[in-house]
Amino acid sequence: PQSGNILRCPLAHFYSAVDIIKDFGSIAGITNANSWSHVAPDDQNDWINQRDVSFDAHISMGEKNGAVSPLFEVYSRGIETGRDAWCTNFSEIDLSRNIQKTVDFYNEQVAHFERIRTDGSSAKDLVRYTPEAISWTSSLFASLERGTQLAFESSDIRTGLYRPFEKRHVYLNKGLIHRMGKNFSIFPISGIENKIISVPNSGNITPFSALMANTFLDLFVTAAKGGTQCFPLHLYDHQDEGTGGLFADQTFGPQRRDGITDAGLKHFQDAYPGETITKEDLFYYVYGLLHSEDYRAKYADNLSKELPRIPRVKTAADFWAFSRAGRELGDLHVNYETVEPYPVTIKQGDLRLADIKNPEAFYRVTKWAFGKAGKEKDKTIVIYNANITMQDIPLEAYDYVVNGKPALEWVMERQVVKTDKDSGIENDANRYAIETMNNPAYPLELFQRVITVSLRTMEIVRGLPKLDVMA
Repeated sequence: PQSGNILRCPLAHFYSAVDIIKDFGSIAGITNANSWSHVAPDDQNDWINQRDVSFDAHISMGEKNGAVSPLFEVYSRGIETGRDAWCTNFSEIDLSRNIQKTVDFYNEQVAHFERIRTDGSSAKDLVRYTPEAISWTSSLFASLERGTQLAFESSDIRTGLYRPFEKRHVYLNKGLIHRMGKNFSIFPISGIENKIISVPNSGNITPFSALMANTFLDLFVTAAKGGTQCFPLHLYDHQDEGTGGLFADQTFGPQRRDGITDAGLKHFQDAYPGETITKEDLFYYVYGLLHSEDYRAKYADNLSKELPRIPRVKTAADFWAFSRAGRELGDLHVNYETVEPYPVTIKQGDLRLADIKNPEAFYRVTKWAFGKAGKEKDKTIVIYNANITMQDIPLEAYDYVVNGKPALEWVMERQVVKTDKDSGIENDANRYAIETMNNPAYPLELFQRVITVSLRTMEIVRGLPKLDVMA
């Protein structure tokens, strides 16, 4: 029941609604028990899970409207292909084949539309909807109506992060990517040096998490819904050619500049006089702070509804502790493919001593499973395939959670073989292991490496200083 802008509700947790109804029986029962409380919306129109108002005092990571100076000059959504089955794949060979078929089909539809279009006709009404050939989006319809033909460009195939600790080949072509965001200002060409801090977009329903990467990433890496926003250490301005004089007719590559604003750096330098703080130090401070369990708990309601704001901790010693931790966390999360694998026990025996005549067949994985302890899952045991069962997996490794689930479970979910229902396209993680990594055991070793990453991450996180911030 409501009265004006006041919500009357029982003095109990909202998520216990079923128990409330059972105990009180009716609205009258609540009134008779004198168990109503008044809840007023705050200035953000939040009725429940109201935000911590002190959050507004801290500098924003990013602003779109330019009203205030943020910490980062530019940020971008992750890549939204609009047609993942066609534009991403573990196999570069299969990706090339899929893209060529899609481009050919699209170009046929351009010609078809030009032949039969009439005044006021819409591409949506005239194209063929063939799910095994293409997935239409508003941007692709617009290209078709302009008569834009596409051509397959093998140089547009790049490798990016598709989900936490899962890399794929992506056809990063503006003609087929639905929404690119500002990613070409962050990773303009393959192999360019940069790092990003990715966080959930505002309105995310999963618990907050952050993940650093050194490549572009998909829209849903750190958020199952709402998308991912990426904050870069560097930005790149592309200069195509000289304009005259000594450098006339010369081509220049992307020109690098800082992603963190001068005002953002000064905001922190002013807090710690006498300290020499660089933008890179601040970048890692942000990453360390975003992993603070105190920060995530204190501002949980804010972080579910808006982009992070970054407080200044009270002492320079704590600033440097967060910065050092962020640097170490960043190194772990960016270079997860090269950390030391955790020494699990293989039930069938030491694989180093095995005579493996066909490694591709021996290490092939299609679906993972946990062991069983009676009817319950036993997460200390993971069945990789018929040849390999891992034992003695430390349960504490599952404490490291990204985008709503343990990092280890992301590996188990993604390093598999799946067939897209609509297109019939197969996506086989074993092809990435063989074609790209030249290592059929890559999925198995990835799991072991992410154990190491998870254990060390939680060790660093639990060693962070208590959150004590300036007002």
